Amino acid sequence: MKILIIGCGSIGERHIKNLKKISKRNELFVFDKDWERLKLVKKKYQVKIVTNLAGILLKEQFSCALICTTPNTHVKLAQKLADYNIPLFIEKPLSHNFLGLNRLRQTIKNKTLPVLIGYNLHFHPGLILIKQLLAEKKIGRLLSIRIEAGQYLPDWRPWQDYRQSYTSRSALGGGIILDGSHEIDYLCWLLSKNKPVEILCWAEKISDLEVDTEDTAEILLKFDNAIIANIHLDFTQRVYSRSCKLIGTTGTIFWDYPAKQVRLYTAKQKKWLVFKFKFQPNDMYLAEMKHFLKVAAGQEKPLVTLKAAENTLKIALSAKKSALINKKISL
Repeated sequence: MKILIIGCGSIGERHIKNLKKISKRNELFVFDKDWERLKLVKKKYQVKIVTNLAGILLKEQFSCALICTTPNTHVKLAQKLADYNIPLFIEKPLSHNFLGLNRLRQTIKNKTLPVLIGYNLHFHPGLILIKQLLAEKKIGRLLSIRIEAGQYLPDWRPWQDYRQSYTSRSALGGGIILDGSHEIDYLCWLLSKNKPVEILCWAEKISDLEVDTEDTAEILLKFDNAIIANIHLDFTQRVYSRSCKLIGTTGTIFWDYPAKQVRLYTAKQKKWLVFKFKFQPNDMYLAEMKHFLKVAAGQEKPLVTLKAAENTLKIALSAKKSALINKKISL
């Protein structure tokens, strides 16, 4: 397969490495505006580097393409590639606003283009198990959910000055709400039969980090069946934290990402049942890329659709608006 990768920062490089691991027969073309990055990935992975995106699109026919740039460029690049009938993988978040999405959605629909959005937690064995436990009513009727994700921003990508990352810059689509939208995405996935109807959010820059975005957010979501979800996001915690607690009428489920385990408590058993996983973070990304190649080839339906990603974006931007006006918003 001829695969075009646009953007070879940390996530782009991860996908390059995994695509090479999946099949050495894949012919990878990499475009980035940063010449030093291009030289580095060419040396490490023996890829073909692209310096003229418009030119290569006219010259080559690609089996699929990956967009791994800053969020503020995603939609414009996706539109360019969709016009060439190229199946798309778009990193999360889909964008930082709604501009251009109507046209992109229509193009993808008219051309029936396969599209997958990069919310990789759909491939985490812990969340897959939780979705199964909920379907089997292991904790009865779900009442509420508490989600947390936090890590000190300078520790995210220690090889990079955090002040130069898109996460720290509002104009590029940064901030903990958009960067932490994984949690919004998987919440909606777990509750796929229910619709969020109201949102209230408090979000501020509280720390001394040199960023121009919110670094802490507290999001409250009410669903149409009265389930209440609380999502805490920050990039200020000095120890990595990621978890989800689901409270039901007959039990509780707790997912501890760093501990690589899911715990299930039921009133009937009156004890915790622990499920442990032999798991490395890259396993998700590798499974995601294998899935995308099948999606691009028309062999599988995307697990994370454009529609789902638009819904996640809507919730994230509504959270930002709620924090700005200090009011609850109907979704």
